[in-house]
Amino acid sequence: MSRPRFVLASKSPARLATLRAAGLDPEVIVSGVDEGGIDAATPPELVATLARLKADAVAARIADEERTVVLGCDSVLEFNGAVHGKPGTAQAATERWQQLRGGTGVLHTGHHVVVLAGENRWDATRVASTVVRFADPTDEEIAAYVATGEPQGVAGAFTIDGYGGAYITALEGDPHNVVGVSLPLVRMMLADLGVKWHTLWRVRGAST
Repeated sequence: MSRPRFVLASKSPARLATLRAAGLDPEVIVSGVDEGGIDAATPPELVATLARLKADAVAARIADEERTVVLGCDSVLEFNGAVHGKPGTAQAATERWQQLRGGTGVLHTGHHVVVLAGENRWDATRVASTVVRFADPTDEEIAAYVATGEPQGVAGAFTIDGYGGAYITALEGDPHNVVGVSLPLVRMMLADLGVKWHTLWRVRGAST
């Protein structure tokens, strides 16, 4: 069986790098979904909705007859009862870290998978949640981190695979989920839809 086409409905460099490191070679198609104005009762419901909207938007533009897998993701940080996405500005990132330091939050990532095969379609949605414990950086350290530009463009204003990794003291759950895509969860979702994870590898180590 030929390798399915695999499409990532996200422009996140971290998600792309994570999937590539896991042996996949995603084709990136940005969904164009406007995340503003989307509301939900809980953070997990919010990221699940946004992931589905992104994957659906991209799947609707695919007309290939070949088997295609589309993955949409979205992440937010839940901290002290509030939902935090990307800060966007240096001031907002600084204020965010002044709140986060020494605390504990939960990073939620919604995953929506669409499998297309001709006129057939299968869908699945799941959310992974990882507990994040933050260090207590000084004001000087926060200013230096914000000056890198990294926290402004990532959910929760932090990463574990970049400059921000030094300011995270512990994780409870899947670390890949904090980067933006839970590899174990996506593998299980695809298995439920009849797609074996290793069939998506660039170089397969086992027969299909």
